[in-house]
Amino acid sequence: MKKISTTNSPTPAGHYSQAVVYGGVVYVAGQLGSDPKNPGGDPGDAGQQTRQALANVAAILEAAGSRLDCVIQMMIYVTDIDMWGEVNEAYAEVMGSHKPARAIVPVKNFKDRYVIEVVAIAALA
Repeated sequence: MKKISTTNSPTPAGHYSQAVVYGGVVYVAGQLGSDPKNPGGDPGDAGQQTRQALANVAAILEAAGSRLDCVIQMMIYVTDIDMWGEVNEAYAEVMGSHKPARAIVPVKNFKDRYVIEVVAIAALA
């Protein structure tokens, strides 16, 4: 088991790794739409947060030896299911023609002003 850490994605806020690689699979911890270069900045709307969360996932995957087009499954947690359209549009923009298995799950709240969190499972490239 190999733990992944990169400064190109936000530092974990708790006792967990950004990702763990095991058996040729990368398990990426939940990523908020926080910009690692400006962690205290305004995270923006649901679309902006989706793009940033996916950029964070991409940075972690790269550090692990993978990429977004190797993602097998994504879980997207959102604080308001009415944001689904905006989230889906930003997600499709970033993911392009790659369509991994995915679920969008409504949840109550995240810390600060965040409205979305993305968890990913990917194969090594």
